Amino acid sequence: MGPTATTPPTRTMSTTTAPATATETTDAPAPASSRDPFFDNAKLLLVTLVVIGHAWVMMPDAPSSFPAYTFLYAWHVPAFVIVTGYLSRSFRFTRPHLRKLVTTVVAPYLVFETLLATFRIVIGKESMGSPLYIDPHWPMWYLAVLFLWRLAKPLLLRVPKPLVVAVVVSLLGGLVESDVLDISRATGLLPFFVLGLVLTREHFDRLAETRVRVWAFAALVLAFVVSAVVAKPMNVEWLYWRSSYAAMNATVWEGFAGRLGMILVAGALALAALSLMPRSYRWFTPLGAASLVVYLCHGFFVKAAQYAGVGGLVEHDEVTAFVLITGAAVLLALALAATPVARRLNKLVDPISTATEDTPGMLEPHHHRVGVEQRLALTHRHPVNRR
Repeated sequence: MGPTATTPPTRTMSTTTAPATATETTDAPAPASSRDPFFDNAKLLLVTLVVIGHAWVMMPDAPSSFPAYTFLYAWHVPAFVIVTGYLSRSFRFTRPHLRKLVTTVVAPYLVFETLLATFRIVIGKESMGSPLYIDPHWPMWYLAVLFLWRLAKPLLLRVPKPLVVAVVVSLLGGLVESDVLDISRATGLLPFFVLGLVLTREHFDRLAETRVRVWAFAALVLAFVVSAVVAKPMNVEWLYWRSSYAAMNATVWEGFAGRLGMILVAGALALAALSLMPRSYRWFTPLGAASLVVYLCHGFFVKAAQYAGVGGLVEHDEVTAFVLITGAAVLLALALAATPVARRLNKLVDPISTATEDTPGMLEPHHHRVGVEQRLALTHRHPVNRR
């Protein structure tokens, strides 16, 4: 889960899809549009998995007690980054794109970094030991690294073999650890962002072929079985892409080998998961446009539940608690993505457009309020294009 140069739709909150490919089956009639249902579906499903993963934080033993935790963290963030990279391909060092980078990434980061830190201090009585805005708090890291990735994007595609370069940067990034704008994660996850940049729509179409999906399903099943074996002995920090090799008690060569292995495994599983994403219009497809709302707002609810002691349910019945917390996380994601809720929360998510909607010309010569469908997308509106 970037700004594009395309003109936003004039309709608000219309249900938009793209024509199904030859490998798809249409489950419901959908009007023609420039939106691709595959990416809306992927954004909603992946951001829902993000909410689930964060909700599992309330159960401190989840990484070692539940293989599902290790399995999920092995690929869901890399898959999210791949989609973000693909939808960032149009970014250029132009005034309109840089302006949109500020309004759609920097502004929400500043607003929600402030709000979440205030919530944790005032409501949760937590102590924020790291500096505000410099060291992103909890889920805010994604906007910080997205800002860095977008700025680096034009350069990344100019170098020979950008994917190889990204892997080398990721391996070398494990030698140091920096919390400044979560640059350690930015370098660690860079190969997946670049993979998204170099993929074409035809590549995603090939992932939808039946034989590919069969192998993808088998790979994910195998990964879950392996997760049951490695969950307890594995250092979970390998899955977070944020710690240095030294912090994980690994030598330099062990670190290189471990991270390279993680890149290969996570990349394969992420593509396998994307292969199984529905391609056609579904009942939840329109909700994918609200992925940024879900991502930025869910942390308040998860933290509130944590402060209320919901995680204590694990002491009584950890399996039941796991199921209930997971189900609640899914419902939370769907509720936040629902149009009436997302439309109101978007005033915080897109504060600049909200503040200037009645001031034509303030930001652009022909300023207009961006359509809700585009404003709510974590990785912005992307017309179907085949190259």
